[in-house]
Amino acid sequence: MKSPAKLIRLYIEGLKTPILQKKFLITFLILALFRMVAHIPVPGVNLTLLKQFFEGNQFLSLLDIFSGGTLANFSIAALGLNPYINASIMLQLMTMVIKKLEDLSKEGEFGREKINQYTRILTIPLSIFQAFSMYGILRSQDIIPTLSPVVLAALILTMTAGTMLTLFLAELINQYGIGNGVSVMIFAGIIARYPVNIIQTSSVVGANGLFNLMSFLILALILTLGIVFVEEAILRIPIKYAKTKQTTYLPLKVDTAGVMPIIFALSLATIPSMVAQFLATVDNTTLVNIANGISNFLIPGSATYSLFYFTLVVVFTYFYTGVVFKPKDIAQDLRKSGAFIPGIRPGKSTEARLQFLSSRVTVIGAVFLGFVAVIPSIAQNLTGITTLAIGGTSLLIVVSVIIELTRKVENVVQMYRYEKFTY
Repeated sequence: MKSPAKLIRLYIEGLKTPILQKKFLITFLILALFRMVAHIPVPGVNLTLLKQFFEGNQFLSLLDIFSGGTLANFSIAALGLNPYINASIMLQLMTMVIKKLEDLSKEGEFGREKINQYTRILTIPLSIFQAFSMYGILRSQDIIPTLSPVVLAALILTMTAGTMLTLFLAELINQYGIGNGVSVMIFAGIIARYPVNIIQTSSVVGANGLFNLMSFLILALILTLGIVFVEEAILRIPIKYAKTKQTTYLPLKVDTAGVMPIIFALSLATIPSMVAQFLATVDNTTLVNIANGISNFLIPGSATYSLFYFTLVVVFTYFYTGVVFKPKDIAQDLRKSGAFIPGIRPGKSTEARLQFLSSRVTVIGAVFLGFVAVIPSIAQNLTGITTLAIGGTSLLIVVSVIIELTRKVENVVQMYRYEKFTY
């Protein structure tokens, strides 16, 4: 874990590196364009009522995190990357049950690009569904008027195009910028909301007292330190080489999956509430009763919602770790290079050992991520402060993205130093 002074020096040196200067500039320009798009509202929306509706609806406030702040403004990119994240979840789940997709995922770069293409295609119908659902929710609150079929189609197509534009910008960051495009876009939306959230947090001092506010800030600090500690924690698996008798280690991260499980879990956790709020607008008593039952069961902040959310995070942590960490491939690579784990036979025994260690370590990461996911509810119950300024999900994303960016900056800086030394 680096000290703040070392981090500052690292980023200053990184800004002096030509390749990083270019990557940072491209990333900044793309994010600036995204923030401009986030402030282009869809015509005909009562923004005053929309703001009041969001302040009283925790579900939509959570959903707004993954739109990058565009949903609260109901901009042309109001859906953000949420449809793409849902499409990605569906494709990864289908990879486990559909043989052709499973074979495609093993075909290296070609297979990954093909699955990414399918994910983009699936994003379009999901965007249309979510846009129509959002229209139904806002129309029921008189925030947006009843639209004619032609105008409604134009609205849905505009919001779908906004999602695809946001996805295009995220992929530009992947290709030409720095960091994971999806995470960086969400990170930028959260950071853009922080000044307002901090002001809202400060305004509750009079109502809740200085002690509660200090407790809230201390909890935020402890949570931040915990996130950094777990993100940096690794299990060192000893590795020996038969020919050279050299000893090294294989690093196995406690949080191998990173921030993606919590993004997937929250994205999936919002679907039942979105469907319920849409069904509540239908002229059918049975459907309305079902919608009310779902809404009451999954109220953000409630014990049932927290348990449901915690379970999803744990499940997705194991699932995504299985996608990222492949013991079979690692065991084969070790065998080909003449390396082995002391006391363990190469091949199947090594694969089983790696699988055993991974499953045990993942327990720690999964439980921690689950705790971070429900920490806003705990903080609210302890302090009475309902602002999402240090919500566990948003804080985890911010810290994780900063750690990821720091690693990439450090790698590029070290490579640049080496090139200068050799040439």
